[in-house]
Amino acid sequence: MDKPELTIAGCSYEAAKSATMRWHYSRAMPSSKLVRFGVWEGGRFVGAIIYGVGANRYLASPFGLQPTEACELVRVALAPATNRHWPTSKCVAMSLKLLKRQSPGLRLVVSYADLKEGHVGTIYQATNFGYLGPSKQPYLKILGEIVHPRTAYDRYGPGGQSVATLRRTVDPNARRVEMPAKLKYVYPFDRKMRRMLQERAVPYPTRSASEKVQTERS
Repeated sequence: MDKPELTIAGCSYEAAKSATMRWHYSRAMPSSKLVRFGVWEGGRFVGAIIYGVGANRYLASPFGLQPTEACELVRVALAPATNRHWPTSKCVAMSLKLLKRQSPGLRLVVSYADLKEGHVGTIYQATNFGYLGPSKQPYLKILGEIVHPRTAYDRYGPGGQSVATLRRTVDPNARRVEMPAKLKYVYPFDRKMRRMLQERAVPYPTRSASEKVQTERS
């Protein structure tokens, strides 16, 4: 049986948010500036793929790039595979081509696989991202909620990433917390970035890495 035609194109914020709320484990839209692609199969909307600045304002720095030369793949929010015909990796690959075409100054895309959610980056491995290893990301516990420092900054403004400031102005019990590392993947858009990736990349992790984290949490 032939697959329905796969279409990847820009979509509205509302469509991307709907896909995220339905099909992404975070159930939350990023607050940064975003590039949103909708995914359709035979005209039926089956999700969204979203790129943005991400939670780390220094995303580009480790690669010697300017902030405008790197972005993060912040959401892959697609209907369950049982309700789609095309693999997620194909959808991501097509979205990367569109992103490169419409953003000629962009040189690198970064994404993270969340071990605590059972993810090891299978999608990124299938899409030929390079793997740079685990990346520790500091989090904050504020008013009983664990949030990324960028989220704290967005909510509370300058000083929102400082425990001392948060304790003085928001929550006297605010503190830093350790969270499981996320697995860092990178997709280069030019020859120089590809060479850099070849020098830094390490072997892909296996499913056992996620299983270990799940066991430690249980």
